[in-house]
Amino acid sequence: MSIPPGPTRRRFLTTAVTATLGASLGATVLTACQDSGAAPTLAGPSEAGPTSGTPATPPNAAPAVEPPITTGDQALRRLLEGNERFVANRTEPIDEGLNRRVAVSKSQQPFATVLGCVDSRVPVELVFDRGLGDLVVVRSAGQALDQSVTGSLEFGVAELHTPLLMVLGHQRCGALDATIKALDSHRTGAHAGEIDHLVDTLAPAVRQVSGKPGNRLDNAVHANIGLVIAQLRESPVLGPLEKAGKLTLVGAYYELDTGKVVLSG
Repeated sequence: MSIPPGPTRRRFLTTAVTATLGASLGATVLTACQDSGAAPTLAGPSEAGPTSGTPATPPNAAPAVEPPITTGDQALRRLLEGNERFVANRTEPIDEGLNRRVAVSKSQQPFATVLGCVDSRVPVELVFDRGLGDLVVVRSAGQALDQSVTGSLEFGVAELHTPLLMVLGHQRCGALDATIKALDSHRTGAHAGEIDHLVDTLAPAVRQVSGKPGNRLDNAVHANIGLVIAQLRESPVLGPLEKAGKLTLVGAYYELDTGKVVLSG
Protein backbone atom coordinates (compact mmCIF):
# COMPACT_ATOMS: atom_id res chain seq x y z
CA MET A 1 0.00 0.00 0.00
CA SER A 2 1.38 3.38 -1.01
CA ILE A 3 1.11 6.23 1.48
CA PRO A 4 0.65 9.60 -0.23
CA PRO A 5 3.10 12.37 0.64
CA GLY A 6 2.13 15.40 2.62
CA PRO A 7 -0.02 15.74 5.73
CA THR A 8 -1.56 12.53 6.97
CA ARG A 9 -5.13 12.26 8.22
CA ARG A 10 -3.88 12.17 11.81
CA ARG A 11 -1.66 15.21 11.38
CA PHE A 12 -4.53 17.14 9.81
CA LEU A 13 -6.89 16.16 12.60
CA THR A 14 -4.36 17.31 15.17
CA THR A 15 -3.88 20.64 13.43
CA ALA A 16 -7.60 21.15 13.08
CA VAL A 17 -8.39 20.45 16.71
CA THR A 18 -5.51 22.60 17.91
CA ALA A 19 -6.75 25.49 15.78
CA THR A 20 -9.96 25.59 17.76
CA LEU A 21 -8.03 26.81 20.78
CA GLY A 22 -7.36 30.19 19.21
CA ALA A 23 -9.59 30.61 16.16
CA SER A 24 -13.26 30.70 15.35
CA LEU A 25 -12.84 28.14 12.57
CA GLY A 26 -13.05 25.24 15.03
CA ALA A 27 -16.73 24.56 14.55
CA THR A 28 -16.31 24.31 10.78
CA VAL A 29 -13.31 21.98 11.08
CA LEU A 30 -14.93 19.73 13.63
CA THR A 31 -18.06 19.52 11.50
CA ALA A 32 -15.92 18.49 8.54
CA CYS A 33 -14.34 15.80 10.71
CA GLN A 34 -17.68 14.14 11.43
CA ASP A 35 -17.73 11.43 8.81
CA SER A 36 -20.73 9.31 7.95
CA GLY A 37 -19.49 6.58 10.29
CA ALA A 38 -18.94 4.05 7.49
CA ALA A 39 -16.45 1.38 8.47
CA PRO A 40 -12.99 1.65 6.89
CA THR A 41 -12.08 -1.20 4.57
CA LEU A 42 -8.98 -3.35 4.71
CA ALA A 43 -7.92 -2.11 1.27
CA GLY A 44 -5.24 0.53 1.02
CA PRO A 45 -7.33 3.23 -0.72
CA SER A 46 -9.52 3.67 2.37
CA GLU A 47 -6.48 5.02 4.16
CA ALA A 48 -5.64 7.57 1.47
CA GLY A 49 -8.96 8.95 0.33
CA PRO A 50 -12.69 8.39 -0.03
CA THR A 51 -13.98 4.85 -0.42
CA SER A 52 -15.88 3.68 -3.48
CA GLY A 53 -19.31 5.22 -3.60
CA THR A 54 -18.35 8.20 -1.46
CA PRO A 55 -18.82 11.60 -3.14
CA ALA A 56 -15.59 13.28 -4.19
CA THR A 57 -14.24 15.88 -1.80
CA PRO A 58 -15.25 19.36 -3.04
CA PRO A 59 -12.47 21.82 -3.90
CA ASN A 60 -11.01 23.62 -0.89
CA ALA A 61 -12.71 21.14 1.49
CA ALA A 62 -10.84 19.77 4.47
CA PRO A 63 -8.72 16.66 3.76
CA ALA A 64 -10.35 13.34 4.55
CA VAL A 65 -9.87 12.06 8.08
CA GLU A 66 -10.60 8.73 9.70
CA PRO A 67 -14.29 8.20 10.36
CA PRO A 68 -15.29 7.72 14.00
CA ILE A 69 -15.30 4.19 15.35
CA THR A 70 -18.68 2.99 16.58
CA THR A 71 -18.38 -0.81 16.59
CA GLY A 72 -15.89 -3.44 17.64
CA ASP A 73 -15.62 -4.75 14.09
CA GLN A 74 -14.61 -1.31 12.84
CA ALA A 75 -12.04 -0.99 15.61
CA LEU A 76 -10.59 -4.41 14.84
CA ARG A 77 -10.36 -3.58 11.16
CA ARG A 78 -8.50 -0.37 11.94
CA LEU A 79 -6.01 -2.21 14.13
CA LEU A 80 -5.38 -4.83 11.46
CA GLU A 81 -4.96 -2.16 8.79
CA GLY A 82 -2.31 -0.52 10.96
CA ASN A 83 -0.56 -3.83 11.49
CA GLU A 84 -0.53 -4.42 7.74
CA ARG A 85 1.32 -1.13 7.32
CA PHE A 86 3.73 -2.11 10.10
CA VAL A 87 4.47 -5.49 8.49
CA ALA A 88 5.03 -3.87 5.10
CA ASN A 89 7.31 -1.20 6.62
CA ARG A 90 4.98 1.49 5.30
CA THR A 91 3.86 3.06 8.54
CA GLU A 92 2.39 6.53 8.42
CA PRO A 93 4.12 9.52 10.03
CA ILE A 94 2.44 9.83 13.41
CA ASP A 95 2.20 13.31 14.86
CA GLU A 96 3.29 12.92 18.47
CA GLY A 97 4.56 16.46 18.87
CA LEU A 98 3.18 19.52 20.58
CA ASN A 99 0.08 19.93 18.42
CA ARG A 100 -1.09 16.36 18.95
CA ARG A 101 -0.41 16.56 22.69
CA VAL A 102 -2.51 19.72 22.90
CA ALA A 103 -5.28 18.15 20.83
CA VAL A 104 -5.71 15.22 23.24
CA SER A 105 -4.78 16.99 26.48
CA LYS A 106 -8.33 17.88 27.50
CA SER A 107 -10.13 14.72 26.42
CA GLN A 108 -9.49 11.34 24.85
CA GLN A 109 -11.46 9.10 22.53
CA PRO A 110 -9.47 5.87 22.12
CA PHE A 111 -11.08 3.29 19.86
CA ALA A 112 -9.66 0.06 21.34
CA THR A 113 -8.31 -1.42 24.56
CA VAL A 114 -5.43 -3.88 24.23
CA LEU A 115 -4.00 -6.20 26.88
CA GLY A 116 -0.44 -7.02 25.86
CA CYS A 117 2.72 -8.43 27.39
CA VAL A 118 5.51 -6.41 29.01
CA ASP A 119 7.94 -7.86 26.45
CA SER A 120 10.06 -5.03 25.04
CA ARG A 121 9.70 -6.45 21.52
CA VAL A 122 5.93 -5.95 21.45
CA PRO A 123 5.22 -2.19 21.71
CA VAL A 124 1.50 -2.19 21.07
CA GLU A 125 1.12 1.27 19.51
CA LEU A 126 3.96 0.61 17.06
CA VAL A 127 2.68 -2.85 16.14
CA PHE A 128 -0.65 -1.29 15.12
CA ASP A 129 0.78 1.96 13.72
CA ARG A 130 -1.19 4.18 16.09
CA GLY A 131 -0.37 7.34 18.00
CA LEU A 132 -1.29 9.45 21.01
CA GLY A 133 -4.88 9.08 22.16
CA ASP A 134 -5.71 6.09 19.92
CA LEU A 135 -5.42 3.09 22.25
CA VAL A 136 -5.83 2.12 25.89
CA VAL A 137 -2.88 -0.21 26.48
CA VAL A 138 -2.50 -2.42 29.55
CA ARG A 139 0.56 -4.65 29.79
CA SER A 140 1.47 -7.46 32.16
CA ALA A 141 3.88 -10.38 31.83
CA GLY A 142 2.13 -13.06 29.82
CA GLN A 143 -1.11 -11.03 29.98
CA ALA A 144 -1.43 -12.26 33.58
CA LEU A 145 -4.60 -10.99 35.21
CA ASP A 146 -4.97 -9.57 38.69
CA GLN A 147 -7.35 -7.01 40.17
CA SER A 148 -5.37 -4.05 38.91
CA VAL A 149 -5.02 -5.37 35.36
CA THR A 150 -8.67 -6.40 35.11
CA GLY A 151 -9.82 -3.11 36.62
CA SER A 152 -7.72 -1.18 34.11
CA LEU A 153 -9.30 -3.10 31.23
CA GLU A 154 -12.75 -2.47 32.65
CA PHE A 155 -11.93 1.22 32.86
CA GLY A 156 -10.88 1.35 29.23
CA VAL A 157 -14.08 -0.32 28.08
CA ALA A 158 -16.68 1.07 30.48
CA GLU A 159 -15.34 4.56 31.15
CA LEU A 160 -13.54 5.38 27.91
CA HIS A 161 -16.11 3.49 25.83
CA THR A 162 -13.82 1.45 23.62
CA PRO A 163 -15.93 -1.08 21.70
CA LEU A 164 -13.03 -3.51 21.28
CA LEU A 165 -10.91 -5.39 23.82
CA MET A 166 -8.03 -7.42 22.42
CA VAL A 167 -5.88 -9.90 24.35
CA LEU A 168 -2.55 -9.93 22.50
CA GLY A 169 -0.17 -12.83 23.14
CA HIS A 170 3.07 -13.26 21.26
CA GLN A 171 5.65 -15.67 19.91
CA ARG A 172 8.36 -16.87 22.31
CA CYS A 173 6.76 -15.29 25.37
CA GLY A 174 9.40 -15.17 28.10
CA ALA A 175 6.92 -15.27 30.96
CA LEU A 176 5.30 -18.47 29.73
CA ASP A 177 8.70 -19.98 28.89
CA ALA A 178 9.82 -19.29 32.47
CA THR A 179 6.62 -20.89 33.75
CA ILE A 180 7.29 -24.03 31.71
CA LYS A 181 10.81 -24.26 33.11
CA ALA A 182 9.63 -23.69 36.66
CA LEU A 183 6.99 -26.40 36.41
CA ASP A 184 9.38 -28.86 34.72
CA SER A 185 12.02 -28.38 37.41
CA HIS A 186 9.48 -28.33 40.24
CA ARG A 187 10.99 -25.02 41.34
CA THR A 188 7.75 -23.11 41.87
CA GLY A 189 7.97 -20.94 44.96
CA ALA A 190 11.71 -20.42 44.48
CA HIS A 191 11.60 -16.77 43.38
CA ALA A 192 11.70 -13.68 45.55
CA GLY A 193 9.05 -11.00 45.28
CA GLU A 194 5.96 -11.58 43.17
CA ILE A 195 7.47 -13.57 40.28
CA ASP A 196 5.98 -16.77 41.67
CA HIS A 197 2.57 -15.15 41.46
CA LEU A 198 3.11 -14.91 37.71
CA VAL A 199 4.12 -18.56 37.54
CA ASP A 200 1.01 -19.59 39.47
CA THR A 201 -1.18 -17.41 37.26
CA LEU A 202 0.23 -18.74 33.98
CA ALA A 203 0.59 -22.37 35.06
CA PRO A 204 -2.95 -23.42 33.97
CA ALA A 205 -2.14 -22.63 30.33
CA VAL A 206 1.04 -24.72 30.49
CA ARG A 207 -0.76 -27.63 32.10
CA GLN A 208 -3.60 -27.42 29.56
CA VAL A 209 -1.24 -28.17 26.66
CA SER A 210 0.82 -30.82 28.41
CA GLY A 211 1.45 -33.75 26.07
CA LYS A 212 -0.07 -32.07 23.01
CA PRO A 213 1.80 -32.18 19.68
CA GLY A 214 3.54 -29.11 18.30
CA ASN A 215 5.63 -26.39 19.87
CA ARG A 216 4.95 -26.47 23.58
CA LEU A 217 5.57 -22.78 24.18
CA ASP A 218 3.44 -21.67 21.25
CA ASN A 219 0.68 -24.00 22.40
CA ALA A 220 0.86 -22.48 25.88
CA VAL A 221 0.68 -18.93 24.49
CA HIS A 222 -2.48 -19.71 22.53
CA ALA A 223 -4.01 -21.57 25.47
CA ASN A 224 -3.25 -18.63 27.74
CA ILE A 225 -4.97 -16.19 25.37
CA GLY A 226 -8.10 -18.33 25.52
CA LEU A 227 -7.98 -18.65 29.31
CA VAL A 228 -7.54 -14.90 29.78
CA ILE A 229 -10.51 -14.18 27.52
CA ALA A 230 -12.61 -16.69 29.45
CA GLN A 231 -11.69 -14.97 32.71
CA LEU A 232 -12.51 -11.54 31.32
CA ARG A 233 -15.93 -12.78 30.27
CA GLU A 234 -16.58 -13.49 33.95
CA SER A 235 -16.11 -9.80 34.77
CA PRO A 236 -19.39 -8.22 35.92
CA VAL A 237 -18.44 -5.22 33.79
CA LEU A 238 -17.09 -6.80 30.60
CA GLY A 239 -19.29 -9.87 30.36
CA PRO A 240 -22.65 -8.05 30.19
CA LEU A 241 -21.28 -5.51 27.70
CA GLU A 242 -20.18 -8.30 25.37
CA LYS A 243 -23.53 -10.06 25.69
CA ALA A 244 -25.33 -6.81 24.92
CA GLY A 245 -23.29 -6.37 21.73
CA LYS A 246 -21.53 -3.28 23.02
CA LEU A 247 -18.10 -4.93 23.29
CA THR A 248 -16.13 -7.17 20.96
CA LEU A 249 -13.62 -9.35 22.82
CA VAL A 250 -10.94 -11.02 20.70
CA GLY A 251 -7.64 -12.85 21.10
CA ALA A 252 -4.64 -12.30 18.86
CA TYR A 253 -1.09 -13.59 18.44
CA TYR A 254 1.89 -11.43 17.46
CA GLU A 255 4.64 -13.07 15.41
CA LEU A 256 8.03 -11.69 16.41
CA ASP A 257 9.58 -13.04 13.23
CA THR A 258 7.22 -11.30 10.81
CA GLY A 259 5.59 -8.51 12.82
CA LYS A 260 2.17 -9.86 11.86
CA VAL A 261 -0.81 -10.01 14.20
CA VAL A 262 -3.02 -13.08 13.65
CA LEU A 263 -6.41 -13.51 15.29
CA SER A 264 -6.34 -16.41 17.75
CA GLY A 265 -9.09 -18.95 18.20
